[in-house]
Parts: sequence; C-alpha cells; structure tokens
Amino acid sequence: MSADGSQGVLRIGNASGFYGDRHTAVQEMLTGGPLDVLTGDYLAELTMLILGRDRLKDPARGGYAKTFLKQMEECLGEAKGRGVRVVANAGGLNPAGLADAIRELAGRLGLDVRVAHVEGDDLGPRHPGALTAHAYLGGFGIAEALRAGADVVVTGRVTDAALVTGPAAAHFGWGPGDHDRLAGAVVAGHILECGTQATGGNYAFFDEFDPAATARPGFPLAEIHPDGSCVITKHDGTGGVVDVGTVTAQLLYETSGARYAGPDVTARLDSVRLTQEGPDRVRVDGVRGEAPPPTLKAGLTRVGGHRNEVVFVLTGLGIEAKADLVRAQIEDAFGRAKSRPEHVRWELARTDRPDAPTEETASALLRLVVRDRDADVVGRAVTGAAIELALGSYPGFHVTAPPGKGTPYGVFEAVYVDATTVDHVAVLDQDGRRVHIPAPEDTRELADVQAPPLPEPLAYDMAQTRRAPLGLVAGARSGDKGGDANVGVWARTDEAWRWLAHTLTVDLFRELLPETADLPVHRHVLPNLRALNFVVEGILGAGVASQARFDPQAKALGEWLRARHVDIPESLL
Repeated sequence: MSADGSQGVLRIGNASGFYGDRHTAVQEMLTGGPLDVLTGDYLAELTMLILGRDRLKDPARGGYAKTFLKQMEECLGEAKGRGVRVVANAGGLNPAGLADAIRELAGRLGLDVRVAHVEGDDLGPRHPGALTAHAYLGGFGIAEALRAGADVVVTGRVTDAALVTGPAAAHFGWGPGDHDRLAGAVVAGHILECGTQATGGNYAFFDEFDPAATARPGFPLAEIHPDGSCVITKHDGTGGVVDVGTVTAQLLYETSGARYAGPDVTARLDSVRLTQEGPDRVRVDGVRGEAPPPTLKAGLTRVGGHRNEVVFVLTGLGIEAKADLVRAQIEDAFGRAKSRPEHVRWELARTDRPDAPTEETASALLRLVVRDRDADVVGRAVTGAAIELALGSYPGFHVTAPPGKGTPYGVFEAVYVDATTVDHVAVLDQDGRRVHIPAPEDTRELADVQAPPLPEPLAYDMAQTRRAPLGLVAGARSGDKGGDANVGVWARTDEAWRWLAHTLTVDLFRELLPETADLPVHRHVLPNLRALNFVVEGILGAGVASQARFDPQAKALGEWLRARHVDIPESLL
C-alpha cells in the first residue's frame, strides 16, 4: 500500500541529481510528506572517472558515493520508521562495498534493515585499457530486490530512469512486455533524475517566478499510476514551481530524437502529453513504449593525457594587438622547446567595455589551453613560457592565477554490447542469494521516427517584425552526452510554436551558434511538447572530462542560443 493509503498510486521522490547535490535533501524528502520510495541519482560520465581514480586509491572501500553513506547515517532510521524504501545508484563502481557499509551502519544504529545491491554492469575485463567500463542496466534487478523485501537497494551503473522503472515494476507487477507502462515510468524517471531541474531550477523563464519561491526549490516526486501515467509534483510547502514549462524543460534535457532507448523499453517522447492539473501538479500521460534495442549502451572512461591552462588578463586599449603579441611570444617559446604540445587552443573573451568604471570591466581574458600525453610537455614548458614574459610582453601583463603543473584529463567513449552477454544480477541481503535477470526476449532495432508534419505556419507581415532575442518567445535547455550536446527549444503558445517550427531550421541554428557551423547538427520535432531538439555531434570533444571547450558540459549552450537575435513577429512579443 502507498504512503497515502492508496492502492493505486506509488509515490516516488528524488533526493539527488548528481554527486554533490544538496546534502539535506534526503531528510527533506523523508519528512516533508508521504512517500513510498526515495531515489537518488549520483552518477554521471564525469563521476565515473572520479570514482575510478578513487577506487585505485582504495579498492575495498573506494569507488562509491561516500556522501550517500553519510546521508544514510543521518536518515536511515527515519526511512525505516516511515516505511520508505531507498533506491540509489550511489554504489558506482563498488555497489557490493556500499551495501556492506550500509549493513555495518545499520548494525551500529540498531536498525533491522535489509540491504540488497545490483551488479553486473562492470565490463572492465572486456576493456583492459579503460579506467572504467560499465554497461547501463535496466530496472528489473532493482525490482527483484524490492520484491524480495529489501529496504535499501544500491546499484552500480544503471540508467537514471531505472531508479523509477524498478520500483514501479515491483509495485505494480509489470513484466518486460509492459512496454507502454514501462515507458511511462521511464519518462517519469527522466523528469525526476536531475532533482530540482524539474521544480524550477536552471529554468529559462526563472525571472517570471516569485524569487522567494525559487530561492530553494524543493525536490520533485512522481505519483505513478498502474497504467504508467503519473503526476509530477513536490511536497507541500517546499520551494520551486512545477508547471508544464519546468517539466518540458527537463524532458528535453540530454535527449535526442523521438525514440528514447533504454535497456527496459524504448519510450516514444513524441507521444508524451503534459497537462497542468493544478498548482504544482503536472499530469504526464499518453506515453507509448516499444521493445528495447538488443544492445546495451556502455560508457568507457580513460585518462586521455595531461592539460594545462593559463589565462592572460588584457586591460584597456589595443586588446586585439595585446592578444596577438602574447600569442606570438608563446608560440615562439613552443618552437624553441624540445616538444610542442599536441593540442594548443587560444580563446579571447572580450569581457572588456569602453571607458569602463572599474579595472575588471576594462579587461578581456585570453585563455590558453594545452594538452599532451606527456605531463612534462604541458608542465614547466608552458608555465615557464608564460611567466618569463612577465616583464617583456604587453603593457599591464598579468595572469589570473600562477600556472601550475599539468593535470590529467579523462575521455569518455560510448560503446554498445549485446544485452545477452551482460550478467545483470540482484544480490539479496546478507545471505548473498544471487538472482540473474535475463535480457529482454522481445527487442527491436532502433530506427529513426518519420518526421511528423509541421503545424501551419504563422501568418504575419515581415514588415511587422522586430529584431530581438530568440529567448523572448522560446525556452531552451541544453546538456551533454559524451562528446555530443543537445539543445532542446520549446514554445509556450501554439502561435509561437507555429513560428518556431518553421523558423528555427538547422541552417539558422548553425548561423546563430557559429561554433556548430562545421559540425553535424540534427533537428528532431516533438509537436506534443511544442519543441525542437537539436543534437550537435562532437562539439564537446571526448566528453566533459576532456574539458574541450569553455562550457565543457554544454550547460549554457541553450542560453547562448536564446540570447541571439532573430526577426520575430511583433504579435509574439
């Protein structure tokens, strides 16, 4: 039975969107209102690299999210007392080690808590050159653990949505063939996975909300129904806002086309319907599902080499000439060195303004980033070249921080493996009973969805347009997937959608964001959401850990797009 006394609704909350999220969120979610399951997402591509280095230092107790263990020390008794089950992927690279640590913790606290974990995602033996290699598992291992009576389930690498599909499948008795129901849970899981991004955090139109409400957004929860539909909401009295806009923004985050593939099901994002049911309540229904692909995505991380960075401050007059001088001097030093770094990148950020009232606002930043497999090539060779210019370069020479040694950087690679070759296992409680979760028998190769018809174009007189920022009529949210970035753009009215769908083409997108001009860009149309989703291949290099650009996770790519000016009909402004 659910915490609210209903047999038909499962209330699943989220208390973490990343490793380092608000520490008190677990307690807030447990005490803020009725809940059946509390989930936490602690893993991302960069996190796997961090945990991989942690595991090298301490193979026995390293490799999992230690903040989660601290949260359980503070809140495990509260969860047990309220009958709330906890499901988190905080196990990272060592779910068995975290499960043992929680059992030890429960013993010290005098709590009778059953702890299970899910494993089988580690593909390290297949990729001996990788620091980490992990397949994204689905939710049925979690479901098996919950059906066996686990109070706490910790996993390694599962999909973010599996934290919701697993509890939903266990509660409602869904099987692998319940594609529509599972797809509904996947969509709910995707909305919840990033925590307060669904309740007004990082929202394009944040300035329209009451600042007092959005200063500390509450974490989201989903009321899931037996048919897979749900209502996204939050605990009464918590901050933030849940409306169609905030949910749309999160739905578009880090997705690509209409088919959102996972190990349990492929959810059709073009079938999602959102309805404002009441204050801070958005109904999500109509979701269709298809059989999952026969392969699982796996993420590999490696140490790609070493990098170093120097930021030169250029102040006052002649910014471009000063930048040219220091570039030439550094390049000359590289030419005299034994080895030039393999990759050298210069970026000039014109943060200066004329007749500035402060020195900082009179200054621009010239950023030098170098990479090489050899730490020495990006170490003293670079710092020496920069510092030796201190008295012999442009007037006003200084840097933002003293250059240091080169530091390692990571690279991410996505590969795909036959799902039947991955041993997905639920390990149940102290007895260590192992239940092997079979791969789905019904699978379907992923294929592109036929582009849906566009709405009727908006009729307007070109003479009645104004050059203005795109963001006045469209929201956006962007993010990373390996070396690719996505930018989801949506309209809030039917009229704006009719204009946006015909105006924001791939060609205009490239024109507005020149960094994408020479890269493959794909546009996907999602009419139910009044949205376009653009996927830009390769803009992030080898992924966030390689820090290939100023905004390595493309978090602000959408905001840059919204700030660009286009001709907008006056009727929309």
